[in-house]
Amino acid sequence: MKPLRTLMAVLLVFVSVAMPALAHDTPFSYVDLHLSSTGVEATLEAPAADFAHYLPKVEPDMLLTNTGAEANKTLMFALLKERFHLSADDNLLTMELRGVTTAKERKNVRFDLAFAWKGLPKTLTVQSRLFPYDPRHTTYLNIYEGKPLQQQLIFDAKTERLNYVPGSHQAISTVIKQFIIEGIHHIFIGPDHILFIVGLLLLGGTLRQLLKIVTAFTVAHSITLALATLNILSPSPRLIEPTIALSIVFVGVHSLLHKEEKRDFRLLFAFGFGFIHGFGFASVLHELELPRQALGWSLFSFNVGVEMGQMCIVLLVTPILAALHRYSEKAAHKTVLASSIIVILAGGFWFVQRVFMA
Repeated sequence: MKPLRTLMAVLLVFVSVAMPALAHDTPFSYVDLHLSSTGVEATLEAPAADFAHYLPKVEPDMLLTNTGAEANKTLMFALLKERFHLSADDNLLTMELRGVTTAKERKNVRFDLAFAWKGLPKTLTVQSRLFPYDPRHTTYLNIYEGKPLQQQLIFDAKTERLNYVPGSHQAISTVIKQFIIEGIHHIFIGPDHILFIVGLLLLGGTLRQLLKIVTAFTVAHSITLALATLNILSPSPRLIEPTIALSIVFVGVHSLLHKEEKRDFRLLFAFGFGFIHGFGFASVLHELELPRQALGWSLFSFNVGVEMGQMCIVLLVTPILAALHRYSEKAAHKTVLASSIIVILAGGFWFVQRVFMA
């Protein structure tokens, strides 16, 4: 019964991560640096929940009001001064607070900051480790000289220090590598996308068949991801997120009720629901100002990363299912039933959460 135990362990890991989470409830911060001859004008936006973690007796919702943000700005600013630094040619710059506002729709707090210097340095060094208590936290850094976006860099648990040379441009190869990694990362932090793919895989099939299903999903979500990122079509998350949850319930019910003699519609489901999931993927990219000079490469690389992440899921689940069928068709059937119920319950939980608890 080892294949059965292995598959159920994989599903339980997915669900243990998934059940308390919303689709894209992974913490992100955003920093814009506008460079000039006199210094840096900066904005830093970060989740209220992360600030609240370090403030005694302060709840996240308290920071999402102008009164609460203003009352706690000194403590939050002290936290920023401790964990976010700019250095010009190795000389630490002084951070000045210009103001604090709220971004309620994203549940974030936004700071307007300034750093003075006497001229553009040869090298600007940025150090960021905003919220070390959460290793998932990612900070996106945009650097501008004038209006054009020159570089977009990413801080995570493994990257706390980055250098920028004023006047330089970001290489296309750097953009490609960066967004492939982001695509892979986004699949594995999106438990709803993972459960949707697992639901599609439960009925089994050859590796080629399953890869074709996942690729159909990728083709569809690539279209809507591009449309949303380019601001051509951007449905409200209040519509998209519950629909994504229903898509998970749908594939779970299909796996639960499917009979061998019936036609397999998974390829159609993957392609159809892929359009909806694409808008879900776009919720992260839409908040980033992608490098305009490499926008096509950014989108392409992100989709390549998503596809690679999905392939990893296929290559993990498919051998387990195949081994289970070889061991016992009866055990395989019971596992599919149990797994389908888990997928349905997870999707149903998200639907209720996103409709009634958002």
